[in-house]
Amino acid sequence: MLDFPLLSLLTFLPLIGAFFVLTVRGEPDQVAKNAKHAALFTAFFSLALSLFLFSRFDPANPDFQFVEKYEWFPTLGIAYHMGVDGISLFLILLSSCLTPVAMLAGWRSVTHRVKEFMIAFLILESFMIGTFTALDTVLFYVFFEGVLIPMFFIIGIWGGHNRIYAAFKFFLFTLLGSVLMLLGLLALYVETGTTSIPDLMDASISPLYQYVLFFAFMASFAVKLPMWPLHTWLPDAHVEAPTGGSVILAGVLLKMGAYGFLRFSLPLFSVAVAHFAPLLFWLGVVAIIYTSMIALVQDNMKKLIAYSSVAHMGFCVLGIFSGTVQGISGGLFQLISHGLVSAALFLCVGMLYERTKTLELNQYGGLVTKMPFYAMLLMIFSLGSLALPGTSGFIGEFLSLLGVFQIDRAVAIFGALGTILGAAYMLRFYKKVMFGPLENEKLKNLNDLDVRERAILVPLALLVLWMGVLPSYVLDYVTPSVDKLVAQYEMGLLLRKEPEP
Repeated sequence: MLDFPLLSLLTFLPLIGAFFVLTVRGEPDQVAKNAKHAALFTAFFSLALSLFLFSRFDPANPDFQFVEKYEWFPTLGIAYHMGVDGISLFLILLSSCLTPVAMLAGWRSVTHRVKEFMIAFLILESFMIGTFTALDTVLFYVFFEGVLIPMFFIIGIWGGHNRIYAAFKFFLFTLLGSVLMLLGLLALYVETGTTSIPDLMDASISPLYQYVLFFAFMASFAVKLPMWPLHTWLPDAHVEAPTGGSVILAGVLLKMGAYGFLRFSLPLFSVAVAHFAPLLFWLGVVAIIYTSMIALVQDNMKKLIAYSSVAHMGFCVLGIFSGTVQGISGGLFQLISHGLVSAALFLCVGMLYERTKTLELNQYGGLVTKMPFYAMLLMIFSLGSLALPGTSGFIGEFLSLLGVFQIDRAVAIFGALGTILGAAYMLRFYKKVMFGPLENEKLKNLNDLDVRERAILVPLALLVLWMGVLPSYVLDYVTPSVDKLVAQYEMGLLLRKEPEP
């Protein structure tokens, strides 16, 4: 075991880096340059720490590892409690991987308030990692809600023309759901007398409380995921957010809702989850089919990818609430895969937007002759999004459907239609951008990706292919913790089930 608080260092290092960036002084150009380099150095150092955490993680151990626990409010029994298991490990890696990517995405396009832009991403990284490491409900809530503040400013200050509307819509939607979760956390504390997440998993919660608390927590997690019909804030937020903001929003923030379901709903509210699983299945199916059909007719590239994200999260819903090892493993794998693929697609769209200043599909065509390397990478990410075998997207969707097929075959069959629709809208997107005549005069002088852009996209492409070809490297770390979660879920059904209220 390590003799120093690795998780605390990993969580708060970006905040320390943000403080040092805040102290940068001098001429405006020099301040911007120094702030960017200091922030990027901090982000890469955090990535190195997360890789060190991964190297020291024991994949055979399903329990929480690198645990830190210190008294915070002893009279209330609230502690500073952190730990990591196979469910949270790769989400931490995803957060630390995409933060420097988001910074590099705005390296040239962000020209005003550069220092504040970098500080916002460092603060956001601390809150994201803290959400996935917190083992106390109060600490979890602080981090979970903390991400709203920097993302609100990222959209509202550095976003597009309607950025203020999009920022407030994002903030109010997520805040309203989180108020209900706060009430649920208070009720959970009153019912059990503890805020420790591991202790809550062993607590006995009456079925009536489970129904109430399940919906209180779902109000927050469903908005953050987002589940249909609470998804309407997402397309607006993505369209107006800067490229780096879209990368983090799609790559990490959406995953927090699914993580909440895994960490709280399944182990704590087993009876309620089993009772409402059919409803959640069909909400997931509607999300997959409905938003895929909307994506199929979108002409705004960012909106297309945003609606595709809602569809892909629908597969996660099916997998998670199947309550099976295959389904939950597939849902978690889909979270990681979608984090890489959606981030990469937003990066690709952002790189085009920097060159042409338009997001409309009908303004493109024939780019394969001008940007062949870009065309190859965009093809990889598009195929990953439509779940082609050999890419990470296939593994996540296949396992999710396999898990739900064991519970409800009709749901699995309708969910599988989403893969067909996904192929339709992604191939349409790729065809309109890359093929056809090169008619737009603005496109005739475009250059292919530069060194910075290749350095951003190539590692993501390799990860998408690596996870698709060798998924066991991820599943071996995930499966023991998923096995334990499924055992807790099934035990909860046996021990807590009473006549329905």
